Amino acid sequence: MDLKTACDLIAQQTLPELETQDTFLGRLRQGLPPIPGQVTSLLLALKVIQGSLQDATALNKSLAQSLFLVAYESRNLYEVGRANRADWPPLLDEDLARIAIAAYAIFAGKPLQNNETKR
Repeated sequence: MDLKTACDLIAQQTLPELETQDTFLGRLRQGLPPIPGQVTSLLLALKVIQGSLQDATALNKSLAQSLFLVAYESRNLYEVGRANRADWPPLLDEDLARIAIAAYAIFAGKPLQNNETKR
């Protein structure tokens, strides 16, 4: 996966104007679990972005918004779903933590440890 593809994937799965019902955030908003492979694809995209932009001094506004949404909004939607007794997969909580760590690493320009994004 290259940087453009990774950024496009994150945007498609998070940005409201690109979102459909089967996007990562779209499914969480509906109280539905991610589609199999969706979290793995997001983590891979985040790892590519982090590796490509580790030394960047600025981020594209759209990318920054996507990173914020995938890290922050997904956690909020998870908690709302949990309060409403959504049937979340057992590893979703840990996956959301991995996503947040990866997004933080991109903003901070920090390298990711291998175990931080592995499922």
